[in-house]
Parts: sequence; structure tokens; C-alpha cells
Amino acid sequence: MSTTKSAVPTFGAVALDCPDPVALAGFYRELLGWEAPKDGDDDDWVTLINPLGGARLAFQRVENFRAPQWPSQEHPQQAHLDLDVTDMEAAHERALAIGAKLLDDTPETWRVYADPAGHPFCLCAC
Repeated sequence: MSTTKSAVPTFGAVALDCPDPVALAGFYRELLGWEAPKDGDDDDWVTLINPLGGARLAFQRVENFRAPQWPSQEHPQQAHLDLDVTDMEAAHERALAIGAKLLDDTPETWRVYADPAGHPFCLCAC
């Protein structure tokens, strides 16, 4: 089966459900050093743009949001972000200072955190 180039999708964004898209986008904007576009967002949807290009990170309001619990299958994480770092200790301190919660620091080359809405993410120096 042949496909035309216009029929092949490109990876555009990852959207995270959360109770407050503006607040959670602010956390990730600070953590990643990304920017939000000047227009097009509102209190129910915020998109962050990767300044190096590539996929965007979006946040959408969900009423009665239930945060994932790590590690648990009662409220599974369903997805998580792996964020590459070159200085684990500096990245760790920075993440905690802007509101991340450390969940697991036992692995040698990566650590698991929760963002302010409870989504797990990893800092990876792999």
C-alpha cells in the first residue's frame, strides 16, 4: 500500500489533562524554558512551544481530575515524560524549587518526580 506524503501524520503535541492548565503550563514553562504562544490559549487549554522545534506540550482542563499515583494501578500514570538532563543534581534542585515532588531517587541514572498536578515525569541522565 503506498501513501502520499500528505497522508502521513507528523507528531504535533502531547496533551496532559489537569485541573488548571494555566498553572501547570507555568510549571513546565519554567522547567523546560519554553514559551507559550501570544494568542490562541485560554483557561481551558494552554500550549507550550518548543523553541528548538518539534512537538508541543499542551494542557487541557478536566473537571474532577484525578491525579495519577506512582507506582499504582488504582490511578495509573497512563503516560509520563522523560526529560534529558546533563547535570542531574542541578536539574533535581531546579525541579524541586519550582514545585516538583520527588517520587523515586533510587535509580542511578534517572529520577521520578510528580508535577504539581501529580503527573509523573523523569529526569534522565542516561
